[in-house]
Amino acid sequence: MIKMKRYFNYLALTILFLACCKLQSHAQVKAEAKLDKAIMPIGDQTVLHLSIRFPAKDTVGFPLLADSIAGKVQIVNIGKPDTSFDKNDLNTETIERTYTLTSFDTGQYVIPQYAFRTKGGIVKTDELVLTIKSVAVDTTKGIYDIKQPFQVKYSFMDWLRDNWKWVVAGLVAILAIVGVIIYLRKRPKKQVQVVEKKVIIPPDVEAINKLNTIREEKLWQRDQVKEYHSELTDVIRQYLEKRYGIKAHEQTSDEIFTSLRYMDIDEASRGKLRQVLLLADLAKFAKQKPLPAENEQSIENAIAFVMGTKKQVQLNQDKGEGNNELV
Repeated sequence: MIKMKRYFNYLALTILFLACCKLQSHAQVKAEAKLDKAIMPIGDQTVLHLSIRFPAKDTVGFPLLADSIAGKVQIVNIGKPDTSFDKNDLNTETIERTYTLTSFDTGQYVIPQYAFRTKGGIVKTDELVLTIKSVAVDTTKGIYDIKQPFQVKYSFMDWLRDNWKWVVAGLVAILAIVGVIIYLRKRPKKQVQVVEKKVIIPPDVEAINKLNTIREEKLWQRDQVKEYHSELTDVIRQYLEKRYGIKAHEQTSDEIFTSLRYMDIDEASRGKLRQVLLLADLAKFAKQKPLPAENEQSIENAIAFVMGTKKQVQLNQDKGEGNNELV
């Protein structure tokens, strides 16, 4: 009997502990919806903001919105997701997306709850109310007939005054074509020049050389922290474009991680890349000043990432003949 009682006490404590962990994890996730204007005239536009705050290591499924809300409110534009990190807690991430709304029917419309799929379950936003008002009409004034169009004389000089730029452009184009024809007929024949082949430097060799140059410049030691991280991330982004074929210079750090999600990169290298890019974002955009050890760790991680993901050269031999294959 005593053993059975101890067993039930242990089971109850375990269930209570798991429930507390679940509530704590769920409390870290917060979804929010807000409107720039909750009341607007008919035909005007407002912006709906959907955002979610969650642990950075987790993944979030954003809700998919239809072309219209409540059948009367149309979505005319959907913005790109904007990702930000809490400057006081790098482990907390916020994603926000905007939706431009308009309506040509008066009345009050309910913006429903939207559900985000998170690791801890479904998190919903609050409902919102959008009020569309009609345009006030002054009924004290009389109704006037529409004025009939009247004819205006339009002479050749009027046309020339309105289109003189096109006329001048046409004359210039004709003169340019005549000049090119004369030049091509009278130009001397050029001698054929032998162009030497340029040596193609592998992306990893090029990246390592540039990273060593940045280390020798000692920018952060001379209080040029922002320039140091800008040059460092430029080298890494150029390497990613040449190595994996992604447009890294046009992407944010989170978009880069998304593009590399299915690439053959081990977790250690992914962690080094994340440290380099996130610390650079804080230094460049959040105007934070990293510690000297963090600055030094960034270039060490950048070099380690390049060395850990570079293409390896293997030698395939076939009857004594070797063919180089890049893998």
